[in-house]
Amino acid sequence: MFRILILLLALCSGGVAAWLAMGTAGQPTAAETSVSEPPSSPDKEVLVAASDLAHGAVLKEADLRWQPWTAGDVPAVFMSRSARPDAQEALTGSLVRGGFVAGEPIRDDRLAQPGAGFLSAQLPSGKRAIAVRVTAESTAGGFILPNDRVDLIHTAVTPEQSGAEQVSSRTILSNIRVLAVDQTASGVSDGAAVVGKTATLEVDPRQIPVITAAEASGSISLALRAASDEGEPAETVATKKHTRAIRIFGGDTLRTVEVPSSNREGG
Repeated sequence: MFRILILLLALCSGGVAAWLAMGTAGQPTAAETSVSEPPSSPDKEVLVAASDLAHGAVLKEADLRWQPWTAGDVPAVFMSRSARPDAQEALTGSLVRGGFVAGEPIRDDRLAQPGAGFLSAQLPSGKRAIAVRVTAESTAGGFILPNDRVDLIHTAVTPEQSGAEQVSSRTILSNIRVLAVDQTASGVSDGAAVVGKTATLEVDPRQIPVITAAEASGSISLALRAASDEGEPAETVATKKHTRAIRIFGGDTLRTVEVPSSNREGG
């Protein structure tokens, strides 16, 4: 009887030991956990946007975070944690140019230094901003908005000795970016029209005299370009033949005649 009790006790102990062994078999040990999840190296972490950042936004430290980089070596245009460990604090107050989506690596060439003026921060290196007088009629009914691309049309009225007036128009610049309309310097999300008295344009320094001379000798209209237009030069001074309107006064009547112009228009 005593031997039977010892045998039963041994069987029970073995069963308990087997149950405990089966319960812990699927759990990784501390050593296994440390091997499967190695800590990321600062050389393989890049600074990214913590959330979507709109064009013109002022960066806060919370807008940026470090993210592991798993695609080989970190490109030089991105900011690695090993090279710039204080980048989050250093970039606070910078202005965003063009915008970032959440998780996109931050780049120096798409940021403006802290303390820079809003409009000057949006200008690429080597560009200038110039304002031209506009009306609703000369800005596609007010539907030309910041960041749109336009052609500049110059219209001049020249009196002639016969008493008639020669009206001529020509395209003086094309594919020019609109920076602002009056005080509006960002796109309108609901597509509403912006009617202003001035439009600020992004131009090259050599284009500034062309615009100022055109304003002094006539009026400037902006022709909206399609958003899909790409690959065209930033400036196209008209060189083709144009149609011009001549107003002829005769007695109490006024006649307008359109005739081809054979003059080569230059900038």
